[in-house]
Amino acid sequence: MKVATGLAKGIVATPDLAAEAVRIALDRAGLAIAESILLFLSPDFASAPQPAISAASRAGQCLQVAGCASVGLFTEEEWLLDVPAAAAMVFGDGLGLRAARPEDDWRLAMAAPNAVNTSWLVQPGRRYGAISGDATGQGPYSVWANGRLANGRRCELVFEGSRIEVDVSRGVQPLTEPHEVEQLAGHDVRRIGGQTALDSLARSLPLDANDSRQFPLHLVMAGVTHGDPDNALAEGRYHLLPILATHPTERSVTVSHRLKIGDRLFWAIRQPLAAERDMRLMLDRRLFDSPRAPVFGLCFACMGRGPQFYGGVDRDLDAITRRYPGLPLIGFYGNGEFAPLDGGNRLLQYATVLALHYPDVQPQPR
Repeated sequence: MKVATGLAKGIVATPDLAAEAVRIALDRAGLAIAESILLFLSPDFASAPQPAISAASRAGQCLQVAGCASVGLFTEEEWLLDVPAAAAMVFGDGLGLRAARPEDDWRLAMAAPNAVNTSWLVQPGRRYGAISGDATGQGPYSVWANGRLANGRRCELVFEGSRIEVDVSRGVQPLTEPHEVEQLAGHDVRRIGGQTALDSLARSLPLDANDSRQFPLHLVMAGVTHGDPDNALAEGRYHLLPILATHPTERSVTVSHRLKIGDRLFWAIRQPLAAERDMRLMLDRRLFDSPRAPVFGLCFACMGRGPQFYGGVDRDLDAITRRYPGLPLIGFYGNGEFAPLDGGNRLLQYATVLALHYPDVQPQPR
């Protein structure tokens, strides 16, 4: 099994960057040609990526080139934002990518911002991956597979020759226990757990509930548990909803999605230290569950969880490369992440999804 990454950056976005990234990866993998290529491009390529895709295909003498354009990308070497760049991972020696079939289970899923809907996510098969694009959810962001732009602006791929394990770091710090939602008005939560929603939120933060300017709405989230409420937080069985507004007169809080009476809601905050700790715990789980070394990894991180969140250093990437030194790793910063949680495929926010691939041979019992 041969796999390696290559990273190329320049002053101008040209197809040569994609070809250079592939050539670097081939050299590192000891391959003359690639069976498959994952190619991620910076947003400079988003409006017209086909020349770069074709250049990567020629460099690797390979028709299966898949990937997307995104706001930022990375390999195990470094992360890149705000610079024309291409990241490639090449596969050979029996390891490769193909289009997903109806009977396939684990699927690498990539989608443009306007190509995601609930009916797709609930179809059979476990999906992991991310949405390309920026925070606005607009723009010409593209997805490709089989060396050309994907119909419907999304693709699902399956790895042959490896065994996969996927885990998620949610990266938030719960501020309260989940409480039952008692009163609603549209998207406004009015009462939870025997008190007004705003008072409940204010008591979890050292702030004046009557001054909405003090609330760090970009950092505070509403969490809604699903499944058995017992241990839902510890097991990661919850959705995170952005808080859109607070209303001192009505003592209510507006969240991004409609809830139902009886839902269990808690307040949480995004903090770099909490996210860094959660990533370490996730990596500890992986090491405990799979003590064997992976052969390569894919990582999909929210753009709100990257270097800007951590003060100029991607601490998630650092944690992975320290835990698995020398592991070929590729990924991008996206606008929503996919992972299977609690029996279903979930669209996550502010998460980091890590997919580790192992040799497709089960260890023999001693």
